[in-house]
Amino acid sequence: MALVCRPTVQLSGMLFSLLGWVLSCLTTYLPQWKNLNLELNELEIWTMGLWQACVVQEEGGMQCKDFDSFLALPPELRISRILMFVSNGLGLLGLLLSGFGLDCLKIGERQQELKKRLLLLGGMLFWLSGITAIVPVSWVAHSTVQEFWDESIPDIVPRWDFGEALFTGWLAGFCLILGGSLLNCTLCSAEVLPSSVHLAVAELQDQCQHLETESRP
Repeated sequence: MALVCRPTVQLSGMLFSLLGWVLSCLTTYLPQWKNLNLELNELEIWTMGLWQACVVQEEGGMQCKDFDSFLALPPELRISRILMFVSNGLGLLGLLLSGFGLDCLKIGERQQELKKRLLLLGGMLFWLSGITAIVPVSWVAHSTVQEFWDESIPDIVPRWDFGEALFTGWLAGFCLILGGSLLNCTLCSAEVLPSSVHLAVAELQDQCQHLETESRP
């Protein structure tokens, strides 16, 4: 049973991790980290990401402008850029290392200890990648909430709200952590080696033959 479940769980972990890595890369470049609805002009929606600010018009589509300076950005956006790049890099490295450690991969079959270490290291990298993806989106969400409920800002001033990229980032972090957990859980399960299976079958056949000889008159 363990021999059948291990590859299935490993592949599930890899799929969750791959999905999380793709969503993390998508979150990095989406311009919808913050949304701003103007009550005076409901036909326009302003959005802000890590790289550019955009305005979505009902008739004119979307127009975006890149930020002129990295240092001119708010602290949460500057740190978020760095952390999202770190998350993407760790996720890619985790995919490469975990891929070589899978049981279904025939390469390095005789080096089981090395494959286990690669799988463990890949799972830990997925955890780190998930955490570094959750931290920036949570930080931006926290600063958005603080600005939204800031009593020093007049009520007539429009307030920024959560953008779709924040939810994509949270989902990416969850998938990466779940994928890394599934990969590491397979290392705790009992491994059934082919030699052990053949030995058990041979012993069972010997016992059956011994019982048959004893039952004969």
